[in-house]
Amino acid sequence: MKFSLDVENNPTGWPDHTQLPESDGTFVKNFQEHPQSILLTDSITPILERIHADGNYCIGQDSGIYWRLTDPLEKGAEAPDWFYVPNVPPTLDGQLRRSYVMWQEFVAPLIVLEFVSGNGAEERDRTPLLRSGKQETKPGKFWIYENVIRPAFYGIYEVTKASVEVYHLVDNSYHLVHANDRGHYLIAPLGVELGIWQGMYQNAELPWLRWWDSQGNLLLSGSERAEQERERADRAEDKLEQLRAQLRSAGIEPEL
Repeated sequence: MKFSLDVENNPTGWPDHTQLPESDGTFVKNFQEHPQSILLTDSITPILERIHADGNYCIGQDSGIYWRLTDPLEKGAEAPDWFYVPNVPPTLDGQLRRSYVMWQEFVAPLIVLEFVSGNGAEERDRTPLLRSGKQETKPGKFWIYENVIRPAFYGIYEVTKASVEVYHLVDNSYHLVHANDRGHYLIAPLGVELGIWQGMYQNAELPWLRWWDSQGNLLLSGSERAEQERERADRAEDKLEQLRAQLRSAGIEPEL
């Protein structure tokens, strides 16, 4: 699909999220990426709702972050597999965001996560943007995140290795974060840790990228929370039935 700028409705010449392509035509690399993103979002939502009582935050899942104008337009975007931006509304003019446009917002994502299907070379590429006449080098993804988009945390999850690297932006450059004693990486502004969990999610037993609280308790998905509540209710019912049996053995018919 060919995209063009609607200058009449946007006289500044700077396109907004409704005028920018939502996709560069690529597709998800493997079947784990979609449920992985859902799991991250689902499990951290209670934390974000507590932090943002006004509801002002947004999460992108394989969505574009536009950082410059190019021709074609989609070449000016990176599309992280998962990212979170604090203190911005999830909708603009009553519409869900189609992309995140840096020149409209001026608020960087707090954390960006990439799920690596290959060897990670693309996600670690530090090639700078250099121009010579009308020619320019293609900047690397790592360089773009570190120097332009500038999320405070950048995570590279290598699915086949079941490992994650986390970088923290300090003094204008990324520094590798060291794992704590639990093998997790602290994301201090959220009060959570990021790490690898081996287990069943949906219908797949795999290593998954997941959140824990600062005490090391796994943040549960909605289905896991529901299952936990069912187990608690079952245990409570079992205890109640034991109490009924004890009363009957004592010749008392319980009214419980």
